[in-house]
Amino acid sequence: MNRATSGKPALDKTVDATIAAPLEAVRHAVGDLGTYPNWMELVAESESVAPADGDVGPAWDVTIRAKIGPFARSKRLRMVRTIDDPGIVRFERRELDEREHSAWVMTSKVNVNADDASATDVSISLSYDGALWSAALEPVLGTFIGSATEELTTFANRAS
Repeated sequence: MNRATSGKPALDKTVDATIAAPLEAVRHAVGDLGTYPNWMELVAESESVAPADGDVGPAWDVTIRAKIGPFARSKRLRMVRTIDDPGIVRFERRELDEREHSAWVMTSKVNVNADDASATDVSISLSYDGALWSAALEPVLGTFIGSATEELTTFANRAS
């Protein structure tokens, strides 16, 4: 069970980039959480799991990990793809226990670049409404998402 967010999330980070790779390759990468450990350092592990009743799409067990100096923080989440449209993919936390959990939502928008049809414009947003991963980690998460765009370019070009 997930808590509904009330007001502004504790963490709400968006990174926009142009990826020098074809739209379909980028779209495939951002639409499959199983690929994320290959190109997003924040995602340490991602394993496909069977969808549960009520899931609208495929599900993954994901371990996210962030390090600040000598301190590291890991979090295990069950994520479900809740939107899978040509220009937008969204993953949301959907745990199977009866406890309330902070919401994690990651949304990726992809479009062909207006100036270069061989490139893809990407916008990746991550929001979290809990307290444990907020202020101190926001710059680190922003750096992970930002550096992911470079790794995504390499990954998507290898996959195409």
